[in-house]
Amino acid sequence: MTQNGVRGRGTRRSRGPQARELGWDDSLYEGSGVPGPRGPGEEEPSTRRDRRRAAGRPRSRRRRALRWTAVVFAVLILGTAGAGYLYYQHLNNNIETAPLPDKNRAPKATPNAAGQTPLNILLIGSDDRNSKENLRLGGHKESVGAKPLADVQMLLHLSADRSNMSVVSMPRDTLLDIPKCQDPDTGDTFQPLTREMTNVSLGRGGPACTVLTWEKLTGIHIDHFVMVDFSGVVSMADAIGGVPVCVDANIHSRNAKGEGSGLKLEKGTTEVKGEDALKWLRTRYGFEDGSDIARAKAQHMYMNSMVRELKSSARLTNPAEMLNLAEAATDALKVDDGLGSVQKLADLGGELKKVPNSRINMTTMPYEYVGARVQPKPGEAADLFELVREDIALDGKDAAKKKEELSDDPAAPPADTGVVVQNASGDATRAPLQGRATAVAELLKGKGYTLATAERPGAGDDTSQARTAIRFPSPELEGDAQALAKSLGLPLSSVKQTTDVSGVTLIVGADWREGDTPPKPTPKTPAKKDIENGADEDACMHVNPAFTW
Repeated sequence: MTQNGVRGRGTRRSRGPQARELGWDDSLYEGSGVPGPRGPGEEEPSTRRDRRRAAGRPRSRRRRALRWTAVVFAVLILGTAGAGYLYYQHLNNNIETAPLPDKNRAPKATPNAAGQTPLNILLIGSDDRNSKENLRLGGHKESVGAKPLADVQMLLHLSADRSNMSVVSMPRDTLLDIPKCQDPDTGDTFQPLTREMTNVSLGRGGPACTVLTWEKLTGIHIDHFVMVDFSGVVSMADAIGGVPVCVDANIHSRNAKGEGSGLKLEKGTTEVKGEDALKWLRTRYGFEDGSDIARAKAQHMYMNSMVRELKSSARLTNPAEMLNLAEAATDALKVDDGLGSVQKLADLGGELKKVPNSRINMTTMPYEYVGARVQPKPGEAADLFELVREDIALDGKDAAKKKEELSDDPAAPPADTGVVVQNASGDATRAPLQGRATAVAELLKGKGYTLATAERPGAGDDTSQARTAIRFPSPELEGDAQALAKSLGLPLSSVKQTTDVSGVTLIVGADWREGDTPPKPTPKTPAKKDIENGADEDACMHVNPAFTW
């Protein structure tokens, strides 16, 4: 992993100098709304305050931006404060970074008619116990020295027009295929795994491998990741303050064997912060059926509640509280290189703040049990990922607005269009259908595409994709690709540009394992009962009677 400033490779350094040690004096700004200490040639603070009051200027925009930055990821919060240059650099140096994968990526989302592009961010909660504090908070001494697991995985999708946000959780024990990955620090290569739990991806090359695993399953291009460990959650939750959560009975998450988070709350609503917030987010024993599904629901509730609380609270208008949040956020998070500065995190916060609470929807990937594990539910999981890929809100309200646009590039005749057919007809429960690429290439020849050929997959190549899609490498082939889609009855949304192919390429997905024509994708939105909405203030977790007191 790569890191900014003075952070050592692979380590989280001890808490660095604080604001006051770098020249920050809160007393200069109490009640003023002034964003930071004066620079060379600036007026005295008292003079500046008088002029601001006389002009009737509103409270600092930077301060309002910070308040939302605290809202941004809920558990994974971003932050900045109006400090001087030294403190700004100190915050930048706090941020730990690691690279995104550089190849075998899902194609990037296509901009809409207004030139806007959706944003996909993978939120990762690590169970790393290789520090004293994380071991104290997480227990399990037998895990010391083990590779970290990605025990919390949530995909945050911000719509292109910034009108809505979707969050999709994946249970940590989901069985799926993990692609070939490389450790950016050591250069070690990890070969592909079949039917493995998704959380092991983090120990096979860091966050980049978890990103690749998501992209392989969903076909969704992930723009950024944000990762936090146990101690990071606690420091963030302390800096943010209490967040109200609700249980419908007294709960104590501890069974006869001593297993459980230790969360102990009375029936009703309680404000949790610090270690209690971590316990809430980790609780499985005691919520509903004791599964990771119930835990994800509780995490969604916490995140939605935090958004509402911070939007309505005046706690973060105090400069000292803002500084605490900025310090905690930059020290707690590990992000990709593209988010590796305070300014970039704040800019992202500015984008996310545009979404009203009522258009924030969270859900868990549709699943089915395989013994004690789960796997993506055929059909329903693909529908959910299709919604995200096509930038359709989970509530389905914007589906009618999506319009397909024809390319200005003229299409060549089918007989002059080379098409490579790839077989990606496998899914979570089935291997790719042998000979499918050859069969489809023959079908294309019958439609006039006489140059169509089947590609023989190489070792480690992706062999599963939910939906049939068409890819092309450069703008001059877009018209040819769209003409191929039209001939097959596929929507233009299935056609995307990517440098991962060398010509017009038809990827036969798991939805087209038989027949002469691929089915038209008609993704269904999740049932209302399966969505946690950001405006729902009455949500309350059901407590398993075996864990009441």
